[in-house]
Amino acid sequence: MSEDLNAICNQVRRDIVRMVHAQSSGHPGGSLGCVEYFVALYFEVMKHNTDFEMNGIDEDLFFLSNGHISPVLYSVLARRGYFDVKELSTFRTINSRLQGHPTTHDKLPGVRIASGSLGQGMSVAIGAALTKKLNNDSTIVYSLHGDGELQEGQIWEAAMYASGNKVDNLICTIDYNQKQIDGSLDEVLPMGNIANKFKAFDWEVLEIKEGNNINDVIDVLNKAKSLCGNGKPICIIMHTEMGNGVDFMMGTHKWHGVAPNDEQLADALSQNPESLGDY
Repeated sequence: MSEDLNAICNQVRRDIVRMVHAQSSGHPGGSLGCVEYFVALYFEVMKHNTDFEMNGIDEDLFFLSNGHISPVLYSVLARRGYFDVKELSTFRTINSRLQGHPTTHDKLPGVRIASGSLGQGMSVAIGAALTKKLNNDSTIVYSLHGDGELQEGQIWEAAMYASGNKVDNLICTIDYNQKQIDGSLDEVLPMGNIANKFKAFDWEVLEIKEGNNINDVIDVLNKAKSLCGNGKPICIIMHTEMGNGVDFMMGTHKWHGVAPNDEQLADALSQNPESLGDY
């Protein structure tokens, strides 16, 4: 299974760089770094239905808070069967459903909130999780956040609310690549020990030490699922490499929001073999 999932990861990386290259616009760095998380979630861990219904009754829900990494979300949704893979070619074009940040007004299957204004996704995820509790729906709510996004105060209001109200059907993951658009996390605004911060807010905290290893991601996500219902929301600190899988994009924040040129695209594609067929 892991070999199959790794092949899907390669294809998703091809999709990401091709989408961003085509419009000379987008965010490849964080998208590439979170490929294994999305593939693990949608192909292995999460209970979900590709016959999309907005209310999500009796299925797990996912909310992308750091919406600028939309390329990886769009690719995985398409590859999982939410919509035709060919639609990926419309990324960031006029009147496309695949805008630079996910939106809901065009009713793209798999997208439940417009996101990109950082700091808001955890609040929405908490609301969805509480709704499931009120409806006696035992499924789980997942969300993903950038580490730089934690500099938004709304995150910590939400974190306080979630633990205070025992929102224990919620699994929030932090993409801890330690880079953001203007530099390293420590250069822009040091966040200290993020795990200890969430522990201090009375969350259950887990860690994925190799966030670009599909097996490690699956193992920790499944462990998080087993901890649901124990009175605490769950936070996963996921260590990733921005730009992972494309060697010249790794180790720097400079590919946060920069598109590859023709030569760089060819180089990136050569590092990720085609597995499912390009769109």
